[in-house]
Amino acid sequence: MGERLNWAGNYRYGSSQLLEPANLEEVRDIVMSSERIRTLGSRHSFNGIADTTGIQLSLRKMDRVLELDREKQTVTVEGGIRYGELGHYLNNQGYALHNLASLPHISVAGAVATATHGSGDQNAGLAGAVHSIELVKADGEVTVLTRGADTDFEGAVVGLGGLGVVAKLKLDVVPAFSIRQTVYDHLPLTALDAGGFNEIMSSAYSVSLFTNWEDSVFNQVWVKRKLMEGEDPSEAASTDFFGAASAPAKRHPVPGQSEINCSEQLGVPGPWHERLPHFRMDFTPSAGNELQSEYFVPRRNAFEALRALEGLRERIAPLLFVSEVRSIAADHFWMSPCYQQDSVGLHFTWKPDWESVRQLLPLIEQALAPFEARPHWAKLFAMEPQKVQSLYARLSDFRQLLLKYDPAGKFRNAFLDTYL
Repeated sequence: MGERLNWAGNYRYGSSQLLEPANLEEVRDIVMSSERIRTLGSRHSFNGIADTTGIQLSLRKMDRVLELDREKQTVTVEGGIRYGELGHYLNNQGYALHNLASLPHISVAGAVATATHGSGDQNAGLAGAVHSIELVKADGEVTVLTRGADTDFEGAVVGLGGLGVVAKLKLDVVPAFSIRQTVYDHLPLTALDAGGFNEIMSSAYSVSLFTNWEDSVFNQVWVKRKLMEGEDPSEAASTDFFGAASAPAKRHPVPGQSEINCSEQLGVPGPWHERLPHFRMDFTPSAGNELQSEYFVPRRNAFEALRALEGLRERIAPLLFVSEVRSIAADHFWMSPCYQQDSVGLHFTWKPDWESVRQLLPLIEQALAPFEARPHWAKLFAMEPQKVQSLYARLSDFRQLLLKYDPAGKFRNAFLDTYL
């Protein structure tokens, strides 16, 4: 039936069958004939959010760009297209998306449904670009939900796979732009105190802080600056970043991994789709054999949350490949961790020792509890379902949406039953 593991190999799917339709009519036929079904994206989830006891439906073969509307500045795509492929197409046409995640390998529909994000003070998550979605409901009916026109839109975009199959999406595009990426070494945690965090994170289009938590220092800072009109692309990037020195050679955020996997650095300007992701489309992203967790805290509490994590340094460091800190602008999607609040993502890429990580996660969640940290839906967490539910003001509205679009629970699974 095809691959039964997620990309990192830590989760084995329990579905009875994996089907890969080639067009909308095949999707409708599969949905109507199924009792239980879930859409499988690019398998970059670390838990059971995409699993089912019934049929998994992959949109891998539905990966086309359908329309580029230059007048309205939108692009319509099939749900299975990956961001790396879409980025290449858009850039060749003179357009861009407002942001990209660190991995260009992920599918558009899967990333949007789970509130996956990039980085940048002014940049909402990837769902922020969605203008409309085309949804195949449980009865096979196709409905289109559009921003500003449909009251269900803000509940359905980050739908966690529970409303139906998102076969198409229309996304806002912007004029193509260039980015220069510079990595800086050794930024002390204390540099973020007394307003330093805001100054650092707002200093460029996108800023990522990486630490292995062995010391009170960020080992690397990845700074992605947008080239402004008239700016000389040959001008050298600054060698100093709030006391951190520019790296003399290309870096990989995970110690011991080859930097060839990573997007271009050293201040060399390049197109947006080749600089905003941390990793290159044609190479294995991150560490590969890994586990991941991520928690979102309100932007105003970011430094205090980092201080809370610092108290667990000796517990975190031995299990960690790397931790990344990013800022994300607020959005209006009911089930997004960034719903109506500017947020900071505290990300952990763990070594593949699940039993030890499983014991550590409650300690991290306890340390972050004063900040009402919300876990990433598609990653590993230990939070009690009642706690997760308490963090979402529109949860009752979303439950009603699930009943409206899928009254018999065809698209529900153990994950949604547990946490929603």
